[in-house]
Amino acid sequence: MLHKLCCLLMLTAWTGILAHAQFVKEYKISESPEVERVALHFSSYNSLTKVKGSTSPAPVYIHGHLLKSTILPEFRSSIAKDVVDATLVHKNIETDNLGRTIASKLFLSENEENHTWDIQLADDYSYLLDFNLGMGNADFDLSQLSISKMKVKSASADISIHYGALRTNQVAMDTLLVTLNMGKVDLQQANFLQSKKVIIEVNYGEISLNFSEGAPVKSQILAAVAGGSLYLKLPPESTPMRIQLKTTPLCRTVLPDYLRAVGEDIFVSKGYVANHPALLDFVLDVGVGAVTVE
Repeated sequence: MLHKLCCLLMLTAWTGILAHAQFVKEYKISESPEVERVALHFSSYNSLTKVKGSTSPAPVYIHGHLLKSTILPEFRSSIAKDVVDATLVHKNIETDNLGRTIASKLFLSENEENHTWDIQLADDYSYLLDFNLGMGNADFDLSQLSISKMKVKSASADISIHYGALRTNQVAMDTLLVTLNMGKVDLQQANFLQSKKVIIEVNYGEISLNFSEGAPVKSQILAAVAGGSLYLKLPPESTPMRIQLKTTPLCRTVLPDYLRAVGEDIFVSKGYVANHPALLDFVLDVGVGAVTVE
């Protein structure tokens, strides 16, 4: 009887160790003189994801720590002319639905069952980034990278986009698109984006935008929250800006005094010029919650 009990305890302990073991996966696209552009498609059902620049000449290097060996990612890549097309899919078919994803976000403790991904990009290539995240957190440090287009979609995650080394995007970005069902989007040093269009939509949660340094190119910025809060930090009042509000009676709005009304829910700065090459054109759309502009 004692022998059986000892075996049972050892089996339980071993099972616990396996449950918390991490499995390392690495993927790398080797340097090639023909490659100029990279299209990276990344999908993970539950992860802590970091994207940053690298000193390595490799166009893409991905390092992952996975908590379950039974749910392994699929990675593939191909080269056509001067473009690398790379795809990583990490999918859990057992929990691949919106209801369970959001329930996990609400009730699981922080970092529980989160896989981690470290994605490094080189500064010698132009990137098209397409991220599909189930839940978790994602940190994008885009300092000195060349991002021509970027799309992030998530059911339930917190997204941070910033320029830690204060080095601007090396090419003009066409569009930054971020859509969340639930979570927070934090965009800092937005002047370094050099993006013609910025579209951020959150069903339930928060959006924080820092445009305190203006923008070097004309930009259209749409920020929409169905339920939650939206915070916008503006550059000095001499910067050419236009702000259009789309709100309901259930939304509280705070605007700086220097903004001048030029139409129904349309405001401009003292430096506003309609055709200015560095005009910031904002559309702020909040259903239930608050809009704060400073």
